[in-house]
Amino acid sequence: MKYISTRGEAPSLSFEDVILTGLAPDGGLYVPEQLPTFSQAEIASWVGLSYQQLAFKIIAPFVAGEISDSDLQAIIDKSYSGFRHDAIAPLVQTAHNEWILELFQGPTLAFKDFALQFLGNLLDHILKKRDQKVVVMGATSGDTGSAAIEGCRHCDNIDIFILHPHNRVSDVQRKQMTSVLTDNVHNIALKGNFDDCQNMLKASFGDQSFLPEGRQLVAVNSINWARIMAQIVYYFYAALALGGPARPISFSVPTGNFGDIFAGYLAKQMGLPIDQLVIATNANDILHRCISDNDHSKKELIHSLSPSMDIMVSSNFERLLFDLYDRDGSAIKQLMEDFKTGSMHLSDKALASARALFSSYRLDDEETIDVIREVFENDEYLLDPHTAIGLQAARKTRRNQDVPMVCLSTAHPAKFPEAVRKAGQDKDPALPHHMADLFEREERFEVLDKDLAAVQKFIASHVRA
Repeated sequence: MKYISTRGEAPSLSFEDVILTGLAPDGGLYVPEQLPTFSQAEIASWVGLSYQQLAFKIIAPFVAGEISDSDLQAIIDKSYSGFRHDAIAPLVQTAHNEWILELFQGPTLAFKDFALQFLGNLLDHILKKRDQKVVVMGATSGDTGSAAIEGCRHCDNIDIFILHPHNRVSDVQRKQMTSVLTDNVHNIALKGNFDDCQNMLKASFGDQSFLPEGRQLVAVNSINWARIMAQIVYYFYAALALGGPARPISFSVPTGNFGDIFAGYLAKQMGLPIDQLVIATNANDILHRCISDNDHSKKELIHSLSPSMDIMVSSNFERLLFDLYDRDGSAIKQLMEDFKTGSMHLSDKALASARALFSSYRLDDEETIDVIREVFENDEYLLDPHTAIGLQAARKTRRNQDVPMVCLSTAHPAKFPEAVRKAGQDKDPALPHHMADLFEREERFEVLDKDLAAVQKFIASHVRA
């Protein structure tokens, strides 16, 4: 299988090369030249498979023989061996025909573990085979960083540098990153917001001359295709558990960078009968404004109680636009140029196509707290703020009550004690046993100004020989 850029000017790449490349040289994002599809009969035959077995069925066509079946299954098995629940992604019912998909059972208590445990093991396999060393650079609004560090900390051929916005992630999120003291892990607290971190990431991928000779950057953000690919699996897993493919399923997804919900879109394109995808946003609502009002314009970023969604530039939205514009790279390039000036507008055809599948909703902090409080009072089920946004968005936009609605629970509530306390809880939710001593652990991180040259100098000077 070959992978092409959404902007149409970069050469196509193989699977392994696209994993190591990240952002395309023309500034676009890589997507498969052709998406694998499955018949309803084939999907139905997967009922009863374990999560790991199902992951192999879905991921193997994207790899297309570049990794042997036995090696791929071993990578998958290793990636999910550290999850705390045997189901890997358990479902919990919260109302009639309404379900929470708990995606926080991994080692860092966030849905990012599904993709980044897999990506870490995948990179380890590819780099050992090629006898190659790389520099992993990532930007995080909270959860990606700790999941990426956990996935890569044991990889001898990787030096990893994670940028997070200084004082704009929760204490648990920060400690999960900065208390990993291995020689190949480096945390940078940037005096700025997530979009500043992400802009530095993209600029560094565009010009890698600051790196020591023989090194290249590899992305762990959701611009890396492997991230999206791994997340497709849990849509199939949830649907099969609830009667799919014989019946359609809907999903609500709290989203900032559009990667998680784009995986759901791909699942539908691959044959899963998805009826509705709900884009759930906080006050940083550029995606909601785009779908509801065709207003994809930048506004000042708001620091919220759901920091993993404090994003104004949703990178993976470009991958959806590529399909909405019939895979016309020149059209996408022009849209992205328009957006650089602050605003872009979708064509009538593209907007209609998006609205046929996607709904959207926005919640501010006060509304989010109300949802956490209400659900706990009614069901004694404690939501983190991101999941609360997803659940309320589902309830407000649901088109068909007869279709099961699955809300993706993206993080453990212990990661966001401030929101939980504001919702009326008299004590912070307890961290799982393996993380109980988190606040006693030593931290190590570097606070840097919003200066690309300073960040790149720090990275270059800390790459191991």
